[in-house]
Amino acid sequence: MTIRYVRPVSHAASIAERLGFVALVMLVVVFLLHRFGQLATPDAVALVLFAAVLAALAVPLALIGLVRLWQVGALGGVAAVKALLFAALPLAVVALGAERYMTRPLLYDVSTDLIDAPAWIDAPSAPQRLLPRPAVVTPADREAQLIAYPGLTGRRYEGALDRVYEAVLKVAKTSGFVIRTSRGKEYALPEFLPQRQEEAEPGLAGGLPQVVPVPLPRPLPEPSQSAGETEPPGTVRIQAETRTLLLGLSFDIMIRLREEAETTLVDIRVASRYGPHDLGLSAAIAEAYLHALDAELLGISAD
Repeated sequence: MTIRYVRPVSHAASIAERLGFVALVMLVVVFLLHRFGQLATPDAVALVLFAAVLAALAVPLALIGLVRLWQVGALGGVAAVKALLFAALPLAVVALGAERYMTRPLLYDVSTDLIDAPAWIDAPSAPQRLLPRPAVVTPADREAQLIAYPGLTGRRYEGALDRVYEAVLKVAKTSGFVIRTSRGKEYALPEFLPQRQEEAEPGLAGGLPQVVPVPLPRPLPEPSQSAGETEPPGTVRIQAETRTLLLGLSFDIMIRLREEAETTLVDIRVASRYGPHDLGLSAAIAEAYLHALDAELLGISAD
């Protein structure tokens, strides 16, 4: 008589595989929808957390399946390994976000000018829903920024405003910034050539000019009367936005240029559009832009 050994089946491993697969597919779909603007950030965060919960449930079930395989040779070892692989990415994404949340300061707005941050032309507004945050940035927030990012400072260039303005726009384009609006760009126009009187007084030797040429003052644009205008005349402001490459997180950007004596001062302000915490990305965007601007204007930095 032939005795056939029937191996038990680990249902835990099978369930774990399904949970892990659903979690992975949900994560990928959420990333794609959010990256291409079909899903708002608060909703995407909620769905990613839900996917991580499913992945977290799959891990102990997969371990049970592996233990059953070791103890009684139960079927389900392959399913358990697949479940662990499927669950790895959702859990890794949430773990990375949690690590940055804990190690970076609780900020959503950073500026190179801690005292007088560049004012928004159109104040960013977005429904926060599940990610509420303070309405204003406090001096305590700026102090926390100084401690966390002491190297995030403005730039002073030994160049005319028009030259620096052109470089600012060029670097903004190469950095993936989308310009939304600007104020005061008239101040960055090239200076008008001075008008001179070339008539010479008759009878003077050598045809010396009768009147010494005097440069005329450069006409200034009329100051803007837009609502919320707080910057003094002679200031150029450029408001833009950008999105991170992989996750598609939105950030609002304000770049300010001010001409002082023989130099031009450039400041930048970056704010996350959603949530009370930018995970350190605002400072990274600002620093990357300023380094690219330094390279574009290499040789005329005054700092």
